[in-house]
Amino acid sequence: MATDAGNPIPRFPAGFLWGVSTSAHQIEGAVEEREPSVWDAFTDGPGRVKDGSTAAVACDHYHRYREDVALLAGLGVDAYRFSISWPRVRSTGGLDFYDRLVDELCAAGVRPVPTLFHWDLPLGMDWLERDTAARFAEYVSVVADRLGDRVQKWITINEPAEHTLLGHALGAHAPGKQLLFDALPAAHHQLLAHGLAVQALRASGAGDIGIANSHGPTWPASQEQADVEAADFYDLLLNRLFADPVLRGEYPEGIGELMPGDVAADLKVIGEPLDFYGINFYAPTRVGAPLGADIEFGGLTIPAELPFSVREIEDVPVTGFGWPVVPEALTELLTGFRERYGDRLPPVVITENGCSYEGIHDRARIAYLDGHIRALHHAVEAGVDVRGYFVWSLMDNFEWAEGYAQRFGLVHVDFRTQKRTPKDSYGWYRELLRAQR
Repeated sequence: MATDAGNPIPRFPAGFLWGVSTSAHQIEGAVEEREPSVWDAFTDGPGRVKDGSTAAVACDHYHRYREDVALLAGLGVDAYRFSISWPRVRSTGGLDFYDRLVDELCAAGVRPVPTLFHWDLPLGMDWLERDTAARFAEYVSVVADRLGDRVQKWITINEPAEHTLLGHALGAHAPGKQLLFDALPAAHHQLLAHGLAVQALRASGAGDIGIANSHGPTWPASQEQADVEAADFYDLLLNRLFADPVLRGEYPEGIGELMPGDVAADLKVIGEPLDFYGINFYAPTRVGAPLGADIEFGGLTIPAELPFSVREIEDVPVTGFGWPVVPEALTELLTGFRERYGDRLPPVVITENGCSYEGIHDRARIAYLDGHIRALHHAVEAGVDVRGYFVWSLMDNFEWAEGYAQRFGLVHVDFRTQKRTPKDSYGWYRELLRAQR
């Protein structure tokens, strides 16, 4: 893998926020101490998780959070992005856990950055129903009232694009629905929930609020018109459909009329001004015209009836997940966002970036992170206002439908004994943070 790791990474601006990320369902375990979520029901179904596992224990973070905060302190991060489990908050004493976690983080000098929804919807709720957005705002108010005296930075929703596509359109994730384009209301209601959450957080006195949307450049498989049009449509679905309403207060042309309810009124809520815009970045996508048959790609089945096909990006290394490693695509994405959204783009925070590789001596992960952080610095040099970077993830965890087969962590977890072992990448990131200061 090409890298400039022999030279120091250039300094980022003063006040730049360095962190790591996790999510509740992937690490907490302790399912018997909270209400069930759609993911609990999904993983109970045969064949839905590749290794047949569940997140019933995961990393047992619910009981071992003090040990994990000590790992954060040892790493030297400024901030820790975690998610709050809505099903746990609905359970007796569930919010007490996050109270304890936030106290522990503050005592360790690590800024808590909670995400209020990261896919683990309470069982019985449905993003196809508009009422879910209103109930989300009520939950957000409860959390903000409890934690707002110590939490200064908030993220509303994580990756509504993936939650819609994988969970509602293709059925590969919870809740396992295969609605294809009939899944669009789930996207709209998540975006509406985001806007209502911003309003609820503002009402509670919060002053640093953003969303975590996943984005990546879309490259046509060729310059043939059919491939270019297919790539443009894919880019609309995965990028513009979720960024335009938040940053412009409008849907891309032709999309608004497909959404439910009073869309014009909803867009005024969805477009509530933000203090930062979170971007989760992993890889670009190469897209071409449909090939007339289902395609297996990256662990997913892309149905033949979709008006595009995802193709391999040739002559680049891949992660253990098979995802292409193209650091310069991050620079392209960020400069493209600045050009598209101009003054409507608030400061950017990279809320996730990382890779899956096996092994504790993980030189490939170090090369990946080194390349992407340098690409991020190139974007800063090009004039993009980037304020922070969070590695995914602090530790190996339950990787959704992949089970425990994919390891994204800076810390290795033995899921049988729960022993944590910092990887070489943990030490590398710690030294990077020291050098940046």
